[in-house]
Amino acid sequence: MASFRKCIVQLGRSSLLSTCKNQVGPLGALSRFYSVGQFENLKVEKCGEKKNVMLIQLHRPKALNALCDGLMEDLGKAIAVAEDDKDVGAIVLTGSERAFAVGASIEEMSVKSFSEVFHSLFPKLDDFLKTKKPVLAAVNGYALGGGCELAMMCDIIYAGEKAQFGQPEITLGTIPGAGGTQRLTKAIGKSKAMEMILTADRISAQEAEKSGLVSKVFPPDQLVAETVKTAEKIASYSKITVAMCKECVNRSYEMTLNEGLHYEKRMFHTTFSTHDRKEGMTAFVEKRKPDFKDC
Repeated sequence: MASFRKCIVQLGRSSLLSTCKNQVGPLGALSRFYSVGQFENLKVEKCGEKKNVMLIQLHRPKALNALCDGLMEDLGKAIAVAEDDKDVGAIVLTGSERAFAVGASIEEMSVKSFSEVFHSLFPKLDDFLKTKKPVLAAVNGYALGGGCELAMMCDIIYAGEKAQFGQPEITLGTIPGAGGTQRLTKAIGKSKAMEMILTADRISAQEAEKSGLVSKVFPPDQLVAETVKTAEKIASYSKITVAMCKECVNRSYEMTLNEGLHYEKRMFHTTFSTHDRKEGMTAFVEKRKPDFKDC
């Protein structure tokens, strides 16, 4: 990433940056980037041919992207920027090739009291749950503790071949506190989740894909580019329809099958009030590409 960014000339907030089509690095074939503001613990850029994907890179390299309070505050602000940007259709979250995130900052967490964490609802890692736009995690290296939980909050997880996932909180005398006992169990089943949580053993990217935690595995230097490619495809569809799909899938975890089927049916009916449903079907009949208006 560092070598790639040397060729970028900053022209201001949301302004055009220089094109670097032939650079080698984690961003691979991505050709255009646009600055979207300054964050102390993140690198945030709009990318893709239509600048419709928000790329958020966790950037605390010396701490292996440990999730300190400042990073989480920055992440919440970046997600809000992406949510409010009408051009953005999907978000990609990544770290470095060495680490996606190694968990919460133990230095910060070690001095917190029960009263402090109870009243502040620490840890606050749920900003992704507030955005209607799909969030794709591109996980290279370590995704441990809060890092694994952060990845699981995303809608799709792609991993680099050397990625490792784990919930090592038990070695610190505590338990996963940001969804590890809940989302991991739903993703890979009780036995495997229990084994990971009670032993602190990690699983590889290949095992994570086999278990259903990860959708696809790529070479580390291709991971971000491949993830953005999928994000661009999602962003090309009607944003309102994409949001409905995301909501229905997420609701499936909270409802019985009959409740979920009823909710899905009603959301399906709702699409018939949109321009994009009519446009999509009309374009299919007329054998042309649809022109979605996100309404």
